[in-house]
Amino acid sequence: MDYKSTLKQLYLEDIKHILEEKDKRVVFDKTNIIPDHRELYAHLKKYINYERITRKAVLGIDMYQYSSYGEFEQTLIPFLFKTMFDSTIKLCLENHRFIFQKYNAPRINRNFISTGDGGFVLFDNPLQSLLFACNFAVVLRAYNAYHYYPKLRRIIGGINMRYGITYDKVYTFNANYFGRAIINNARILQKDDLNRCLIDEHVHSWFTTNLDGVENLQIVTINEIANIFEFSKSYDAKFLEYNDEIFEKEPSRKYGIINSDILKVGVIQSKEASISVYNLHLQVTIRLYNDDDPSQTRLITVSLGNLNTTGI
Repeated sequence: MDYKSTLKQLYLEDIKHILEEKDKRVVFDKTNIIPDHRELYAHLKKYINYERITRKAVLGIDMYQYSSYGEFEQTLIPFLFKTMFDSTIKLCLENHRFIFQKYNAPRINRNFISTGDGGFVLFDNPLQSLLFACNFAVVLRAYNAYHYYPKLRRIIGGINMRYGITYDKVYTFNANYFGRAIINNARILQKDDLNRCLIDEHVHSWFTTNLDGVENLQIVTINEIANIFEFSKSYDAKFLEYNDEIFEKEPSRKYGIINSDILKVGVIQSKEASISVYNLHLQVTIRLYNDDDPSQTRLITVSLGNLNTTGI
């Protein structure tokens, strides 16, 4: 099933039509006069309706020191990232059927902005972004530990990733994605050279409001997640029949998210405001299965981010 996008869409022809009615494309008067822009401003403000643009969670994934790899190895990295990205999609759809029930592989790929050695992927809420990051980290560990394309691992070498999660306005224009969530995510990733998982204050607030804080990720159950307003109002509870690979029906801290730490590490200056940034560290245990030989399984524990608290 494919789901209709809830992103605000701005169209080139619509804006051009407003400008044709309320403005002139080119003016070469002998005397320059500052025009009265108020009528045009009102029409554009009504059309864009910025207050109604929805928030989306953006997960940024970036390969650390991509330029340090050899030229030959660099040509293989976009393939490697795409392969790991596709494997992560498969894990999320299989491991978290309730939480990702409104997604399929085509939708996630449409919502992905590739940078070759990483990119930005859009989700409806921060929990989905965080789960995607956790599953990606597990696939990455399988690669680095020679369980995933081991000969390719020997050729390229080990890789490290840094992650950023933001929650803010996102819209589409001319088949591309724009908005503060993407801009701020890129700024956060750019400022981090310690391979962490950094989140903005809006993500921190979302978890505080809905789960009493990210620290509760280690004890929250799938039924408690189903009671979050976003999930309770439009998600089908029949998917709760399937086991979730991270959130159990009874908390145990023996599987899934076994540890969760959060600490404010700094502030970045946006054009409009200062944004508090938090360092998130999770320890996650997930079981991987060999699709080519289902009898082969591996229980892997990884850290998403790290405990380095140096500022940004």
